[in-house]
Amino acid sequence: MSYAQLVQEDRRLVILRVLSESDQYSANEHLVKAMLHSLGHNAGTDLVRTELAWLQEQGLVSIAEVAEVRIPKLTGRGLDVAMGSTIVPGVKRPQPE
Repeated sequence: MSYAQLVQEDRRLVILRVLSESDQYSANEHLVKAMLHSLGHNAGTDLVRTELAWLQEQGLVSIAEVAEVRIPKLTGRGLDVAMGSTIVPGVKRPQPE
């Protein structure tokens, strides 16, 4: 597995975990981007949107759009992945706490 792939899988897990800790399991894309940055992922808006679209394709988030801002919301399956009870290829499995 390449370094880039490891970073991508971790970035996806971070997004899911951020949403799992957010009110109503939802946050706008700008907050997601800020949280990624604070947790060591320097991701631009295009990359965040790409990752959100991938997570939506996997059924891990649903996405609403308001005034051209994407607002992802964690699904039940996404919460399972964030907690480590479901494994999805392409998303890093969280470490035990």
